Parts: sequence; C-alpha cells; structure tokens
Amino acid sequence: MVLIIFSINIVYVTFFTVRMIMTLKGFRYLAALVSMVEVVIYIVGLGLVLDNLDQIQNLVAYAIGYGSGVVIGSKIEEKMALGYITVNVISNDESDYLPRKLREKGYGVTDWDANGRDGGRQAMQILTPRKMELKLYKTIQEIDPKAFIIAYEPKTIHGGFWVKQVKRGRLFK
Repeated sequence: MVLIIFSINIVYVTFFTVRMIMTLKGFRYLAALVSMVEVVIYIVGLGLVLDNLDQIQNLVAYAIGYGSGVVIGSKIEEKMALGYITVNVISNDESDYLPRKLREKGYGVTDWDANGRDGGRQAMQILTPRKMELKLYKTIQEIDPKAFIIAYEPKTIHGGFWVKQVKRGRLFK
C-alpha cells in the first residue's frame, strides 16, 4: 500500500507541476487536458490515504511522493523547454563580429553601441526558443568568453522578422 500511495502521488504531483507551468506559459487548453488526468489520479491517491489513515507510513509515503513529484515535474518541464527566452548580452568587443555570427546561426539579434564603466561596449538582445537557450550560451561564450549574459522570459512577443520565421517553421532550419 505504501508503494502504491507513493507512486500515485509522484504521478499526480508531476502532472500538477507540468500543468501549472503550462498554464503560466499560456498553454491553457493543453493544461486543461493534463488537469483532467491529474484530478483522477489525485482522487484515487487521496482516497487510498484517507481509507488508511490509521497507518502513519501511508501519510509519510504521501508526503515523500508529493515532494518527489515536484522535482520530477520540474525536470520534465525543463526537458520540454516551453516558451521563449530573451537574452541580453554585453560584449567588450565593440565590433559587429558577435552579432553577425549569431545572425548567421539563425538568431534574431538587435544590437547597439553602449557605454560601460570602462568604456564602449556592444549590447545585444536575442530572442530564442528555450530549447535553444543552452546552445546560444555556448555559442556566445565560444566567441566572447568574457561576455556578460542575462536572460529572462518574455510575456508577450509581437512583430519583427523573428515571429514570422517561427510561424513559418523556418527558424534554425
């Protein structure tokens, strides 16, 4: 019984975590489908625990399964890499070498001259699918190991060549 409760709760919370992240990223309809499976699993698991409240190991299994499900759900979402990431890069190299190389690899790069504490800089803003995030970081660091990189998730994306490329399925092909 302990193993069953533990397993059911891992599955339930994994679904819960993935569903919550899908909702936050705007995948409402897919999240709704996941929630239908999630609630059935939840009711079965909770029913097993409530039917056997006299045994503390069932409550412990429920709690450990819940925590494990959060970790597993987060790992699954990380692999799914839903959505996009905006990366700001500041390079000490004032030439257009880094933005040009990134554009050649298919990234949409907006760049401009900037000034930092120690003089001129090249600033860039790059939008990419999260699936390409680590590859982008690696490319930047290969070209400019001292580049300053900061990333965040945009809430809304509208306009520009990049959006057209995504809709046509041509990005990074």
